[in-house]
Amino acid sequence: MAEKEVVRTEAAPAPFQGAPYSQAIRVGDLVFVSGQLALRPGETELMGGGIGPQTEQVLANLRAILEAAGSGLDRLVKTTVYLASLDDFGGMNEVYARHVGDRPPARATVEVARLPSGALVEIEAVAHL
Repeated sequence: MAEKEVVRTEAAPAPFQGAPYSQAIRVGDLVFVSGQLALRPGETELMGGGIGPQTEQVLANLRAILEAAGSGLDRLVKTTVYLASLDDFGGMNEVYARHVGDRPPARATVEVARLPSGALVEIEAVAHL
């Protein structure tokens, strides 16, 4: 098995409340990004503004981590989107579509009972290097 390498950047939030996980792990030619919330780097409070602004920030965090790993949003192969309410699907999807381009990754979208700190959206990803 290829050696796993921790990916860390100050351009995205540190692991939530000091939890024991990495922003991302690079193994071979893949990078696995932990679920990202609408936190700005260095801040501890979620941004407000509804599903659109939260999705924008989540994707900005994903982009920063992927770029630190040597990849990018254009190299996404799989994402999982967690929504606090499927009523926000359209708003999330509108923002998401602008960021993933004309060859979007495979994706699952699920409604969950709760997300940390009352977040509306969380996205985790796998990308190719």
